[in-house]
Amino acid sequence: MKINSSQLNYILENTPAEQNIMLVGRHGIGKSRILEDFFAARGEKVVTLFLGQMSDPGDLIGLPHLDEKTGLTDFMLPYWFPVDGQPIVLFLDELNRARPEVLQTVMDLTLNRKLAGKCLPAGSRIISAVNGGSEYQLTELDPALVSRFNIYEFAPSVEDWIKWARGVGLDSRIIDFISENPEYLDGDSSLDDSDGLSRSPDRRSWERTSNIIKNFKSLSEKELVLVSGIVGSQAASLFFRFVNDSSLPSAKSILCSEDGDAGFTSGLSTLSVPQLCLVSESLFSFIEAGVNSESSAATSLIAKNLNDYCDFLLNGNREAAAHFISLCSVEKYPDTLNFINEHCQPLYKKLLETISDL
Repeated sequence: MKINSSQLNYILENTPAEQNIMLVGRHGIGKSRILEDFFAARGEKVVTLFLGQMSDPGDLIGLPHLDEKTGLTDFMLPYWFPVDGQPIVLFLDELNRARPEVLQTVMDLTLNRKLAGKCLPAGSRIISAVNGGSEYQLTELDPALVSRFNIYEFAPSVEDWIKWARGVGLDSRIIDFISENPEYLDGDSSLDDSDGLSRSPDRRSWERTSNIIKNFKSLSEKELVLVSGIVGSQAASLFFRFVNDSSLPSAKSILCSEDGDAGFTSGLSTLSVPQLCLVSESLFSFIEAGVNSESSAATSLIAKNLNDYCDFLLNGNREAAAHFISLCSVEKYPDTLNFINEHCQPLYKKLLETISDL
């Protein structure tokens, strides 16, 4: 079963520490970030080990040495092993890229919480991440090892990413582009062909792109060269065309306009139905990303403009209005629906009346 970010948070919250979790998913989708953010908020330390980079078990369990008191061979504790008695979250990344001899060491760790005879502190958790797909060079995992994990396919939604991106302040041009072209959030190797070294977009690469273009108010051919090496030439070209030629107003320019509906309706009147549908989805994504944290004055302004936008659709384009109403789905935009119910009662009543008339 595929899970999104909110479902993963629920799983992390309710899985006992003694049960191991394995996340399956492609690279660059934020597996390590969401784990670190979740446990950091709880005050728990996350230790990440990249097993695919370990050449032998000594990298994991430490090096052997002679204990002069006992005359026996012992293992020096590795750098990451907790010595303060506090539980940790041990994140075993790239589990199915590890060498077979390293995986044998992991067997005892996942079953008994022991490493070379030394126990992890009580309450410690073990979470692993593996890549799935034929495009990766992977090590086949022993069924006995796999059986020691609760396994979930992690596939965070586009809405999850947009909410996160707005929260951390990624460049709004990238957020608007992904809102309208969600298929370019997680690309695939078929998007580019560069003699075996293909480059296609992923969530990690869009974040790197944001860090570069945030210093440029306008984007030229020079910046296109920069970005094409990050997300691939095709995605970069489409993104630059979107930024330089897009006629769609941003969600912020509509919802935060202080000029009333006259401040944005002039830019909407020439748009086609598909374009208006894209605008509506960008508005819902904008609110879903955390408008409830705004001041009361900003919240009132956004509620008013959302109501005016709906009036514009109802009075001029019933087909686009129907799409707007269809977005009021608890499953896809639950926070937006709560926002409308709490802060925009006229719109809420209007939606109920319109639905009953359909």
